[in-house]
Amino acid sequence: MKSYLVFDWGGTFIKYARMNEDAEILDKGKIPSPKKSDTKEIFYETIDQIVADFPGKPDGIAISSPGIIDSTKGEIQVIGSFPYLNNAWVKKELEERYQIPVSIENDGKSAALAELWKGNLHDVRDGAVVVIGTGIGGGIILDGKLRRGQHFFAGEYSAVNLNAYSPEEDDSYWGALGHRGLSKEVAKRTGENHEELDGVEVFRRVNAGDAAAQEALRAYCDRFALELFNLNIVLDLSRICIGGGISVQPKLLEYLKDSIEGLKQKHPDIVSGTALPLPEVAVCRFYNDANLIGALYHHLYEREA
Repeated sequence: MKSYLVFDWGGTFIKYARMNEDAEILDKGKIPSPKKSDTKEIFYETIDQIVADFPGKPDGIAISSPGIIDSTKGEIQVIGSFPYLNNAWVKKELEERYQIPVSIENDGKSAALAELWKGNLHDVRDGAVVVIGTGIGGGIILDGKLRRGQHFFAGEYSAVNLNAYSPEEDDSYWGALGHRGLSKEVAKRTGENHEELDGVEVFRRVNAGDAAAQEALRAYCDRFALELFNLNIVLDLSRICIGGGISVQPKLLEYLKDSIEGLKQKHPDIVSGTALPLPEVAVCRFYNDANLIGALYHHLYEREA
């Protein structure tokens, strides 16, 4: 059976795995990511080390990366984590470097492909993945296929405006509802520095019955539920899967479902008797390995499409 070297490039770590065609992870590891102040050659030399340690020659290299990516041409158009890769033709450059097929896909879209292939969107034709990270990313599945959009921007939810009266404010955009948004909700109620709170601590308090943390989670989920409602109204989806580190916390899904149900008492059209569809939400099946699995799917089934 063929084996592939699959990467998940992140701002903190570069994760990598040897995988077969069935998406089984045969072995994996991670190393610290190059710095923003490094160069493209330093970045590629980091990749060189991992390729050199691969047992034998991989049958292909599949990459998940942050940024706006033309996955057909294999070009990173915009990337904040590694600015020296802006406008880099990664597919072409790495194929010339290693003499094997290479593909690259956006990380949020990779997560959506993983759920489409073997996860909790496998049984639906229209769905979406919403990944809660530093910002809000993900992917949209329509008619059983990933929707990338004319500018490869579909699923970049962070840029969605939530408050047209203050478009100059960072908090006016869906990206503000990343995991730091939850920490800010807690800090509003406790007077703490939100930068000193992480998701682990917030949910420790929620699970321990801390009233301030539970109130903060409720307020956060009320805002988040409204954006999922908006997404569902536009696309009329069968299911929306929530991913990201905090999605492993059962209380997140519990509160989010309650907030969505609560829209029945708040939305004026629903209150007056119009049966608007509410989104069905679930967590993603894959967590830390989602980007690896989705990148491999793109390499195997979409790269030459």
